[in-house]
Amino acid sequence: MIKTAKRLDIIEEYYFSSKLREVRQLASEGKPIINMGIGSPDLKPSKAVIDAVVSAMHDENAHQYQSYQGLPELRKGMADFYQNNYGVALDPNTEILPLIGSKEGIMHISMAFLNEGDHVLIPNPGYPTYTSVTNLVGAVPVYYDLKEKNNWEPDFDALEKLDLSKVKIMWIGYPHMPTGARGSLELFEKLELD
Repeated sequence: MIKTAKRLDIIEEYYFSSKLREVRQLASEGKPIINMGIGSPDLKPSKAVIDAVVSAMHDENAHQYQSYQGLPELRKGMADFYQNNYGVALDPNTEILPLIGSKEGIMHISMAFLNEGDHVLIPNPGYPTYTSVTNLVGAVPVYYDLKEKNNWEPDFDALEKLDLSKVKIMWIGYPHMPTGARGSLELFEKLELD
């Protein structure tokens, strides 16, 4: 048997894997469950969406690898969505990169910017993947508390009291997972780098 990498010694089971197992157990015992553990849709796609997917499968190039940047039309559609709904202008060629999921992006960003021993600011509560990936790449998680009295936003006064000299990444995301907080314009202005 090939011995696994040492980094796997510090990796624990994915948080939602164990939580969903607990949910299944409770449901099997007849307990009423409202599963809010994962953002899986509870409605099937509309007929128009299903028809579009089926139609796309008949395209003569459907079997080929796609661009690593995603289809230009998809990126443009995403840019248009942000412009139309939020008034945010994005360049679809340089500021949008479709991914298969957030874990892929978190891993790639971490691998691109973090070296062993670098520190990473991680919100508490927060998305468990931030910690898992930080540990996997050999960086050091540094947790900062998000509290309801601050609308689940970082306490910048508390952060300024910490030694942040080794911090290379601060994970922040809104709508916030798991609280659902939306974040404010003032928050994003405070986070803007010069």
